[in-house]
Amino acid sequence: MAKQGKFEAKIGNKTVFIGGQDIVYVARSANEAGIDPDAGCSSSGSQWFCRFRFSITITQGAAQRQADSTKDLTVVYDPATGRGDYLSDKIKFYLDDKNVDELNIGADLKGQAVTQIAISGSGAGANQQEAIFNSLQNMKRLQTILITGSLPVKLNIVKTDAISPVLGEGFVRNSILMSLLAILSVAIVVGIRYWKLIIAIPILITMLSEVIILLGVAAFIGWNIDLASIAGILVAIGTGVDDQIVITDETLKGETASVYNWKEKVKRAFIIIMLAYATVVVAMIPLIFAGAGLLKGFAITTIIGVTIGVFITRPAYSAFVEVMLK
Repeated sequence: MAKQGKFEAKIGNKTVFIGGQDIVYVARSANEAGIDPDAGCSSSGSQWFCRFRFSITITQGAAQRQADSTKDLTVVYDPATGRGDYLSDKIKFYLDDKNVDELNIGADLKGQAVTQIAISGSGAGANQQEAIFNSLQNMKRLQTILITGSLPVKLNIVKTDAISPVLGEGFVRNSILMSLLAILSVAIVVGIRYWKLIIAIPILITMLSEVIILLGVAAFIGWNIDLASIAGILVAIGTGVDDQIVITDETLKGETASVYNWKEKVKRAFIIIMLAYATVVVAMIPLIFAGAGLLKGFAITTIIGVTIGVFITRPAYSAFVEVMLK
């Protein structure tokens, strides 16, 4: 929603009531709104018609404007019945200056300043059930227009994102490029740190696997990858590589930790990793609810990424470390 809707009801060129100011109540409960018990449903050839009915309450000022707008209208008589049921002009509903609906005005409302008005309309269908359904759908649409137009709050724009298909294609391309550059940067740092391919390559393979699993989870749950989510992916990559370095350094310790076998070393590394994991998750949870949800994608992606790493890719890497040491 970008702004508050402006709702107006007009008779001719005169505004009788305005949403947010003049509509006090819109009946919606089952005993106040539904199929009109007096008119019900009827068929004409292969078509069925049903009439709905509900009431609204307007302010006294709006009721007086309605009386002034209808006092000079004429009553239209139906030649078939000889009855004058409606006035010569209709009441028209405008939402943001666009005509969204119009209804006949009952003849008994001519010049009358009534605050409770009955709104009626109809729906058609191939059978009675379809006609009832369509009639109630039309009624709910009208009720929604009346209620939405009378929201008592003003909406403030917190954040607006609009990406065209052309920009979206560039966004995807740049996101992939930035991710590859991040992975390349990590590969260079790891290579400089260890100078051994047998150590550096498994770390990079594990990191790529973590990214693929994270994107797969995002696709499975239908999570949209925006800029905040990409930042979360980069954080997950960074913490993942950091944890793998912790595992590697703990297991490759020589003289200072000779009393430990490799399993005990990995266990020590995982104690450090789990404490770091708990810290990240606790830090991310407030961001899910902070700033009107603007950081939600970053927080959720980070939590999912580090969770996948701790429970899937870190154990897989530690299993490789066992093979490497043997």
